[in-house]
Amino acid sequence: MRGEGGRPYQELVPSPCFVLEEERLLENLAILAQVQAASGAKILLALKAFAMFSVFDQVGGYLCGAAASGLNEARLAREEMGKEVHTFCPAIKEGDFPQLAELSDHLIFNSFSQWRRYRDQAGAYPQTKFGMRVNPRHSEGAVAIYDPCAPGSRLGVTASQFKAAELSGLSGLHFHTLCEQEFAPLARTVAVFEQQFGPYLAGLEWLNFGGGHHITKPGYDVAGLVQLLVAVRERYNVQLYLEPGEAISYQAGTLVGEVVDLVWNDRDIAILDVSAATHMPDVLEMPYRPEIIGAGRPGEKAHTYRLAGPSCLAGDIIGDYSFNQPLTPGQRLVFTDMSHYTMVKTNTFNGVGLPAIAIWRQSGELQLVKEFGYEDFKGRLS
Repeated sequence: MRGEGGRPYQELVPSPCFVLEEERLLENLAILAQVQAASGAKILLALKAFAMFSVFDQVGGYLCGAAASGLNEARLAREEMGKEVHTFCPAIKEGDFPQLAELSDHLIFNSFSQWRRYRDQAGAYPQTKFGMRVNPRHSEGAVAIYDPCAPGSRLGVTASQFKAAELSGLSGLHFHTLCEQEFAPLARTVAVFEQQFGPYLAGLEWLNFGGGHHITKPGYDVAGLVQLLVAVRERYNVQLYLEPGEAISYQAGTLVGEVVDLVWNDRDIAILDVSAATHMPDVLEMPYRPEIIGAGRPGEKAHTYRLAGPSCLAGDIIGDYSFNQPLTPGQRLVFTDMSHYTMVKTNTFNGVGLPAIAIWRQSGELQLVKEFGYEDFKGRLS
């Protein structure tokens, strides 16, 4: 983690700051490119997880395009990557449809009622392929808030509600059940999907496996994935798509923060300039405990602290960590695996400043891409 002059990059960036490590990003992309080449499937970057457009040129050099969740993401993908754009929206507003259809290579509906609403207009966009998201009601996720197949889910058409007679004009299906998961949950999902929806693939052109595929995580069964993709593609004669987000930037970035103050209330507490509430809200939503370079779990090392953020939210707590040496104000801490579902979720609650964004290039050069200030906070308000 050496930057310019051999100094650690955490000493060179402003704090707080997201730092994307280019070498690790490219390693992930190379793995995904190998899956594409071996399977014939196309892989898209899911912007909902990672939308750092300053590296879209590198991403686009390996992958086939991007998956968007709405108009703004679709426009970003079209303008900044310029490759395939696949868009799924839970509900499309009438005023947005023309732009979405113009920007998207694939536009995926969430219900047959939406398809009926826009079917007549769809003919004006012959370059766009339209599809339907289905819900196999097969839950694989451990956290309900991230489970698109949970009971009562609004996402996708279930088998009992599927209307084969209304497939005319649609060219593909889409499903999504996973969240940062291994190959086995996908294999189980595909089996359920085929049982429920396989017969409808006859005459269709493509099938989208959605996201949540942890393909670049060490130990992932890449060979099993390739074998499954080849088998499904040959069985139904359709083009397959996957749209992972976290797999592209898995372990490819950090969040550098700084100790601002030390207080005591039944325990040692360090207040940082990094906030769980505003900079990495998944810490509270998932919830999960991010890793810090050089830190251990409570009691593992000599000095244990509760790390807390700068906002007024009482629960702005990152977690309890131990260190070999006492923390001091001004000390830098480096949170790992902080590229996916971080930058895209930051907010300015309390006026807490947004972290800067930097890239640590393979060459060792540290490139400060963007810094944020008062106008970014003010611009979201009126």
